[in-house]
Amino acid sequence: MLGEGEGEGEESNSYGDGIAWVRASMIGRGSFGRVYLATLRKPSSKGSSLPAVMAVKSAEVSSSASLQKEREVYTNLQRNPYIIQCYGDEITIGSSGTMAFNLMLEYGSAGTLARKISASGGNGLAESEAKLHTRSILRGLRHIHELGYVHCDLKPDNILLVPIRGAGGIRAKIGDLGLARRVSISKKRKLGVCCWEGTPMYLSPEAVTDHVQEAPSDVWAVGCIVLEMLTGKSPLKGKEELEILRKIGAGREVIEIPNGVSKEARAFLKGCFVRNSNFRFTCEMLLLHPFLQGLDDDDHAGVDQSAPFDHIESFALVYDDEFSTDSSSSSDGWSHGSESESDDAQFLSQENAPVEGF
Repeated sequence: MLGEGEGEGEESNSYGDGIAWVRASMIGRGSFGRVYLATLRKPSSKGSSLPAVMAVKSAEVSSSASLQKEREVYTNLQRNPYIIQCYGDEITIGSSGTMAFNLMLEYGSAGTLARKISASGGNGLAESEAKLHTRSILRGLRHIHELGYVHCDLKPDNILLVPIRGAGGIRAKIGDLGLARRVSISKKRKLGVCCWEGTPMYLSPEAVTDHVQEAPSDVWAVGCIVLEMLTGKSPLKGKEELEILRKIGAGREVIEIPNGVSKEARAFLKGCFVRNSNFRFTCEMLLLHPFLQGLDDDDHAGVDQSAPFDHIESFALVYDDEFSTDSSSSSDGWSHGSESESDDAQFLSQENAPVEGF
């Protein structure tokens, strides 16, 4: 990401312009290359498949393998209203003769979710707003999983906010598919020495300990994002990378859910943070969770709001042996008296995290 003032004076023509678009200022950079704003040469031209303003990710052709893989992922995922749209790719030639591979993408003009959270000053977003963004993220992620992919790098920086009509005026969309992989490829990584990809503070336990990232790993990351929206901060922010990996791998007191979080939000987060990935909630289950019910719909791409949550209750009440083997314990695996009365924040750990949805 660009720091304040970074990118000023960058040669916007170093990679050249497209046939139908002109490269403008640089708005980001990463290991893949750079991101620029781009505008159409003829904004009022009828029949154009490109928007008036878009984001263009660019890299020299010789080092554009990751961008080309990302283009392939976008092609295979097709279009979805909750995933940043890809308009195609193009080779351009800069003023010095440099050939660049360019990926033309939808521009999130309202910024990233990370910036939105940061602007809250550590207070977090209103729960009503967090719910809308959570639903959008899950709808996009459900589509990714249904087509056999795992995102592998979900975090607020990779959730872009796009203005729309209705539903709060903003829609959260999943972007940055550069690390996305097919599930079959992700499974093969289990044999690797250290094969996880992504950002440490959003990694699931199985990604750290087993070096494998599948659909449940993305769900864990969703839980981290939701908690960050509600509290205004990441529970692992400021810790060293090795410390984060050690805590996640050990599975003890990794994710703290503050007492201020609502009961429904707490139950939702518990479903995301189940240590055993076999019992972690899926995107569909989370979309049916009471936490996300009763929201105004922004289109017809959602789940059936009338579908009961009861049909997964039997699954939700199954305990992972790692968490609880005591049949005399409370039916939800937590002390009912302490949830609202204790001043101490509760933690999800290897021993006490339940797999229930209420």
